[in-house]
Amino acid sequence: QVQLVESGGGLVQAGGSLRLSCAASGRTFSSSAMGWFRQAPGKEREFVAAITGRGSMTNYADSVKGRFTISRDNAKNTVYLQLNSPKPEDTAGYYCVAGDWGTSPSPRRYAYWGQGTQVTVSS
Repeated sequence: QVQLVESGGGLVQAGGSLRLSCAASGRTFSSSAMGWFRQAPGKEREFVAAITGRGSMTNYADSVKGRFTISRDNAKNTVYLQLNSPKPEDTAGYYCVAGDWGTSPSPRRYAYWGQGTQVTVSS
């Protein structure tokens, strides 16, 4: 079993920055692919970014490419999502996920999900 706990969400102005963190426990963290999804009210769940176990490969949704950065610190069992220049349309609940391998954008590839942290971007 894997436990994922997100933190760092909140209110941010458009054009500002925010960093989300996800602390993982219960599994060999460095062997797990990690990622972030988001879901806004009335919208479908959306892939944001993913990173392989050793951090050698990353994948981003086109909507965040160049603005968001996913990274991980295996010594701290933590994955991060840096939000730079967020836009109001980035407002959503952000969910940390863990899977076996790869950087797939499919939610079915991730067996473990956190409870989420809310990000609200004001214009």
